[in-house]
Amino acid sequence: MSYLKLENVKKVYNNKVTAVDNFNLEIEKGEFIAFLGPSGCGKTTTLRMIAGLESVTHGDITLEGKSIVGLTPRERGISMIFQSYAVWPHMTVYENVAYALKLRKLKKADIDEVVQDVAKTTDIVQYLNRYPSQLSGGQRQRVAVARAIAVKPKLFLMDEPLSNLDAKLRVSMRTDLKRIHQNVKSTSIFVTHDQSEALSLADRIVVMNHGVIEQIGTANEIYHESETMFIAKFIGSPASNFFVVNVILEDGEVYLVHDDFKVQFNGQEKDVLIKNYLDKSVVLSIRPENFTVNKGGFIKAKAKIIEPQGSHIIINTDIGGEEIKIVSDLLELESGENILLGFNDKVLLFDSETEKRIK
Repeated sequence: MSYLKLENVKKVYNNKVTAVDNFNLEIEKGEFIAFLGPSGCGKTTTLRMIAGLESVTHGDITLEGKSIVGLTPRERGISMIFQSYAVWPHMTVYENVAYALKLRKLKKADIDEVVQDVAKTTDIVQYLNRYPSQLSGGQRQRVAVARAIAVKPKLFLMDEPLSNLDAKLRVSMRTDLKRIHQNVKSTSIFVTHDQSEALSLADRIVVMNHGVIEQIGTANEIYHESETMFIAKFIGSPASNFFVVNVILEDGEVYLVHDDFKVQFNGQEKDVLIKNYLDKSVVLSIRPENFTVNKGGFIKAKAKIIEPQGSHIIINTDIGGEEIKIVSDLLELESGENILLGFNDKVLLFDSETEKRIK
């Protein structure tokens, strides 16, 4: 039995605006799950339904095998962290962390033991006697995490908790959150629109778009085996490149034909192409790092703009009038140089009409 289960969950506002539709997800105890998607995709609404801050229009949510839909937020045994930290400014860090434990009428010695323990886990021992105004944004967020895990919740929810931090601090705090999760082994759901956060933190990622789930999978599955063109566009920086190609059969071999190239295709989708897509167009998706540059390629192009990134460069070119971005280790390449491109077999094919992966 799954620890947390969302079954056919739907949220409709004012009887006409569907924010979340047919949401199905099973989470095991101790898993770290990320809800990832653009603004307005329904990820925060889903999190708030789990927390009890939003009502469920249709469907059920069960925790440890029991429905929590009819329970108040307090009765669900869930802790939630918001992007605004929400720590009490008039209390010291110690008092912030201890507050919920005092409400549970724990003994003073037991409260102190828990506070000291979670303070060590979240690396805030040295700040226990300070007030939030004396802390940085990252330190205040660690206080919020400490307060949330102090009550040993059944479920730990985080709604874009790093979005108010600067870029460098976000990366540091990301590592802290992963370390804390590994130590505490809490069942956690993390909402973000930042793919780097989702890819680096989560055991599994739920990619959402327009209120529905596009794909559920590990970081590698989401990135390398994107189920839809939306995911291939949304995940990756730079994103995947797309080419509309025609599928033809020539001398018993399958070829993908573009105005600027023709390449033989021997991938595992070959039989499906022969059966369903001969003489039809499909979309070829190639990640920027899966191109080869000046290594016996077959596409002539020009490096229009070079973006140095230190360990690599991003080459901006165009093929057939489409802007293409390529990641390369040819650090000495300069803008304006002619280049010869190829690509490896790590490509994806999508149906032109449904935009779903052909497999």
